[in-house]
This record gives sequence, C-alpha cells and structure tokens, in this order.
Amino acid sequence: MRRKGTRLILGGLAALGLAGAVAVKVADFGHSNVPTPRPVPERPALMLVTTLPIVFPEEFTLDATGSKALAALETRYRVLPIGTTDTRSLGQARLLLMAHPLAQPAEDLVALDQWVRGGGRVLLLADPLLEWTSKRPLGDKLRPPPSFADTGLLSHWGLALKGPAETGPRQGWLAGFEILTASPGSLAGECAIRDRGFVARCTLGKGKATVVADADFLNVEELDGPTEHNLDALLTALAELER
Repeated sequence: MRRKGTRLILGGLAALGLAGAVAVKVADFGHSNVPTPRPVPERPALMLVTTLPIVFPEEFTLDATGSKALAALETRYRVLPIGTTDTRSLGQARLLLMAHPLAQPAEDLVALDQWVRGGGRVLLLADPLLEWTSKRPLGDKLRPPPSFADTGLLSHWGLALKGPAETGPRQGWLAGFEILTASPGSLAGECAIRDRGFVARCTLGKGKATVVADADFLNVEELDGPTEHNLDALLTALAELER
C-alpha cells in the first residue's frame, strides 16, 4: 500500500499532466524495480556470514535444499559462506552479507572495519530480538542467538541499536519496498537513518555499510503476512551497495 502523501502528490501531478515529475516522485518515495537475474558467468561473489538456516535447514538430510532467501541470492550472486570476518576470508570478494552473525572475535572486527574502509561493502542484518523458530535447544551452539551480539562494531561506526518498543509483526521499508518484519529494533547515530531507525546507511572511508535492525524478514517461509517484496528488498539493498 502506498503512503497517503504519495497518493496526494501523484494525484495532483497527474492532474497537471506532469509525467516526468511523477516519475521523480515515485523514485523519491523508494519504489524501484527488482534487480534482474544475472547470467551465471556474470554473477559476482557474495560472502555470507550467518547463524540462520539460509544455506542448509536445521535438519540436514539428503533431500535438504536451501531457503527461498538463498534461491533469490543465487539469481544474482555466487554465494560464498564464510565462518569469520578475518582478513583471509574477506579477501575473496568486495560484497558481504552478515545475516544475524555470531559475535566476531576482536581481531576479526578490526579486519572487517579495515576491509570496509578500504572499499568493501556490507549489508548487516542486526536483529535485537530474533523470532526465527528453531528446533535446537537453548544453549546449542548451532542455534541462532536471540539477539545480535554487538561487541563494539556498531558503536565504532557511530550507531546504537535498540530493541523493539513493542513485539509482533510490523511493516517496514527497505530499499524502496514495503516488507514484513517481526519485532524489529531501531538504530540511531551518525549515519543516514531511514524509516524511524529501521535502516542506517553508513559511508566509511572508501566503503559502505547498510545496517538493518531486523533479520526475521528473510524468513518468508514462516512469516504470517504479506512477504512478496521481502526478498526483492534484500536483492535491491545489495544492488545499491554495489554502486
């Protein structure tokens, strides 16, 4: 559903026949096209650090397949799962997706910061209250942590992450798409803040970091509500970082 302000602006412009201005306003309000799939030889590497069952389900079987999020990513990238953000691992590509990662050791956080400032691009999904269903018991090392474990990275980038004021589903905006989230948090700080703190866009040296205060939006298999644009938003957010 478009915002009320958008409808009023578009209605007035249409009445004046200003088609070009309409296009500008549509772009201003974030309505963009989904990035198109790339031919296999043209797909750049995308490093992935995550605790979420994106590449493999929790119950691994011979018939196991990846998630819908992985299928979407693989239309445009060669997904390279990595365990940590050490210098050697980060040397494999220019683009990184960190989807609710484990706390990184101090030396790897330093390597990540240096990699970004040297020209790397990272999309970090930092969820302060993860609601992704897991069959693994509490305390299991393979169970996704209940909240993003920030060991100083966000504050180093001039950001602060807060938990949700209220739990439950909420519509949010990411990369020009309205998406369904679950108990998202909020970000504040020195970067460009969007959608009441849902997204922060940071320019760090020669690189860029987009931080999103939710990771549950990737779980389109389980979210109860309209999720048709969730993965479109993911691909678009990554495409924006490539520019």
